[in-house]
Amino acid sequence: MQSLLELFPLVAFFVAYSLGGIYVATAVLMGSMALLLIVDYARTRTIPTMHAISTVLVFLFGAATLILHNQRFIQWKPTVFFWLLSVALLGSMWIGKQPLVQRLLGKALDGQVQVSDGTWRRLNLLWVVFYALLGVTNILVAFNTSEATWVKFKVIGLTAATLVFTAAQVAWLLKRSPAQAPSTQA
Repeated sequence: MQSLLELFPLVAFFVAYSLGGIYVATAVLMGSMALLLIVDYARTRTIPTMHAISTVLVFLFGAATLILHNQRFIQWKPTVFFWLLSVALLGSMWIGKQPLVQRLLGKALDGQVQVSDGTWRRLNLLWVVFYALLGVTNILVAFNTSEATWVKFKVIGLTAATLVFTAAQVAWLLKRSPAQAPSTQA
């Protein structure tokens, strides 16, 4: 259910863009991000850090887009988000007990994997590079293609790239981890 909630703002943005253009889509994205935070809080009494950061960026870049009537601001939002994520991943190499990717994937895999600290660190660096490159790719598409192409890339391309990359990492971790012996019950 959480994954569907996270996709709601993207779907709302895409539908609004199809019906009313980039400025309507930007306003809808801002509203849907606020709604996502409300639903997060109502469900768990917390707001995930990534949702909070993304919402702040959407409001900053969305407001600039609407006030200045320039779509370039909202087009920068994914890049800034990906670069902030890349910096956070890099910083986690020295801050905290575990790299950020280990905290995220280790928690999601609920103890199903057992890999060395060095492997987690290398995997974390791979994520740093991935998100840095995704940010660069977003800007290249935003500034070198049509607005409509960028919207499709933002909604479909960036989402698909992230899902495929994450799934590949999880599959690799599960394959690399030794199989756990089944527990025997008396």
